[in-house]
Amino acid sequence: MSNLRIFAVNQKKISSLHYFNNMCSSKIRASLKRLKLHVLLGRNYSSLPGLIGNDIKSLHSIINPPIAKIRNIGIMAHIDAGKTTTTERILYYSGYTRSLGDVDDGDTVTDFMAQERERGITIQSAAVTFDWKGYRINLIDTPGHVDFTLEVERCLRVLDGAVAVFDASAGVEAQTLTVWRQADKHKVPRICFLNKMDKIGASFNYAVESIREKLKAKPLLLQLPVGEGRAFKGVVDVVRTEKLLWNPNSDDGKDFERKPLLEMSDPKLLKEATEARNALIEQLQTAIHRVTLAQTAVPVLCGSALKNKGVQPLLDAITMYLPSPEERNYEFLQWYKGDLCALAFKVLHDKQRGPLVFMRIYSGMLKPQTAIHNINGNCTERVSRLLLPFADQHIEIPLLTAGNIALTVGLKHTATGDTIVSSRSSALAASRRAKREGEKKQKENSEAERLLLAGVEIPEPVFFCTIEPPSMAKQPDLDHALKCLQREDPSLKVKLDPDSGQTVLCGMGELHIEIIHDRIKREYGLETYLGPLQVAYREAILNSIRATDTLDRTLGDKRHLVTVELEAKPVETSSLLPVIEYAASVAGDLSQASREAFENGVHSACLQGPLLGSPVQDVAVTLHSLVIHPGTSTTMISACVSRCLQKALKKADKQILEPLMNLEVTVSREYLSPVLADLAQRRGNIQEIQSRQDNKVVIGYVPLAEIMGYSTVLRTLTSGSATFALELSNYQAMNPQDQSMLLSQRHGLS
Repeated sequence: MSNLRIFAVNQKKISSLHYFNNMCSSKIRASLKRLKLHVLLGRNYSSLPGLIGNDIKSLHSIINPPIAKIRNIGIMAHIDAGKTTTTERILYYSGYTRSLGDVDDGDTVTDFMAQERERGITIQSAAVTFDWKGYRINLIDTPGHVDFTLEVERCLRVLDGAVAVFDASAGVEAQTLTVWRQADKHKVPRICFLNKMDKIGASFNYAVESIREKLKAKPLLLQLPVGEGRAFKGVVDVVRTEKLLWNPNSDDGKDFERKPLLEMSDPKLLKEATEARNALIEQLQTAIHRVTLAQTAVPVLCGSALKNKGVQPLLDAITMYLPSPEERNYEFLQWYKGDLCALAFKVLHDKQRGPLVFMRIYSGMLKPQTAIHNINGNCTERVSRLLLPFADQHIEIPLLTAGNIALTVGLKHTATGDTIVSSRSSALAASRRAKREGEKKQKENSEAERLLLAGVEIPEPVFFCTIEPPSMAKQPDLDHALKCLQREDPSLKVKLDPDSGQTVLCGMGELHIEIIHDRIKREYGLETYLGPLQVAYREAILNSIRATDTLDRTLGDKRHLVTVELEAKPVETSSLLPVIEYAASVAGDLSQASREAFENGVHSACLQGPLLGSPVQDVAVTLHSLVIHPGTSTTMISACVSRCLQKALKKADKQILEPLMNLEVTVSREYLSPVLADLAQRRGNIQEIQSRQDNKVVIGYVPLAEIMGYSTVLRTLTSGSATFALELSNYQAMNPQDQSMLLSQRHGLS
């Protein structure tokens, strides 16, 4: 990243920094020199890790705290629930920032990309390390926008716990469901923070009920609000039966007091707190911690990050109820026997230092200037430096132990999702142990391989467009920029159009493509031109068809002759990859090389269907005959198979499949009718209309092609008051009339 910079700090500059004011001892200076602390001067923050005020901790506890005191957590939520603001308040109260960052002002710590600060949204998951009451917290602020769901998936793999932030006026929203399902998939324990309790329309009971009904979770009410909306003043600690009231005259929320609940002054509040406490009486701190880990219940807290209320108790809850790394059960760790095992979960590119790889250490330790082995890439690389991340500011460290997250410098080939070990022999030993364990439990070997190579599932893109450099001389620069961006963001696909020779960008949505275009301009200085945004359709066949083809070519003095007979037929299960089968008459006679050549030919033919040139899915291909002249190359076999299958696909009855989106529109009652009328024109299928406080929530399906540019239309229809969320549902067959119209448009007949 262009704004990731290290400045050399001379003694004169150091003496002016706030957190060095009282550090005059030569012993302390020598200790800090040994620690090799490098600090970016772009932002003030009140203390280094472990240095709160004048409290100087041991160097070992700063670099590698005890594993029981580590919390690797993420903050996840629907867009605009207040994730980044909550993160900013957490950093402020932990002593890491001296001023309160604000999303609307564009000066937040974790939203460090220019696009994030301009748009007020989180795009990349930024890792931040800080201390709170003796605990080391590695926190990752994740996106809430559906175009960047992969960022959430990527960081959930490395988290031990998560804080789910909710808008108390809206409860569970569309993207909340998505990230909650992702957390379920990775078995991540959670606590809930009902944010925006000060907002007009905020309802604690409504939000809790939506957690119970929509997420099917069991809420444990650890707090109750003191007032709601503009009357919100603080929270009730149900466990201690105390009120936490914030001073309304305090600018930063640091001034608050605890008061016991008394029957004389708070009879109604005491009654509610007593009832809630009775429900919790047998599930106090240790038990709450246990059920949170088991994911049988979720602790619920409340507050208002924007108004600086309720954040300190949230930090306490993170340390008390979310697990340490040693409390998470990772089955694959037993196979490494304490040797290094780490997961690369994020790659950034820095102009000065090259690729920066975020690494989560599961076992063993990592030091600078040591060689590591990448299992996925089957290559050995050297780690030159280790950095403790503070958003776009980094502190160099000499060692990284199990449970910690840090940045590595010097890895040229490691990509997102790669498993890192100490050596190739260590990987082989772990694989043998996994295989033995699998045989004992009668498991398939693929299970062991899946755990060893723990990666991130990358969704298929739904949008694409061409991208061109300002001149052909700049094409190599564009290729380099796209290669770097792909390594950072695996959901971005880049391919070459075989007909036009143009570079094609494939992404997860309009915003995704727009951000990539913007980053190429800002970070790589290239004014590129985007073609019109197009939907990624797919094709399928409706009936079985056989075809035969012969390829006969002489290259030099060598004759290449191959004849193939195959059958293509539709399959019911949805699959982007073709199902490849072999008839009994040929199954036993084919060599491994011939099989691979046949399969390569099939995959190549399915990349471009006969209608739109879109990928063909839900198809099974059976080989009935393959006659190969001696000396025929595998390339010629693949070419003949590809041509034969394309011939079969052209003869078959075909249909176009279009991406269908789950749509959720939140709109006030007065604008409901025009919104419904507009969706009807967009081939929308309304499933239900729910009530959410004073608003209506329209839930349904709509084809992606009909929803392009919808945000602008919705703003116009509702005077900017409505919001919407989109998520890919599935691919659905177009009706004949719409398909005919699309084909006419594509072929220039309309």
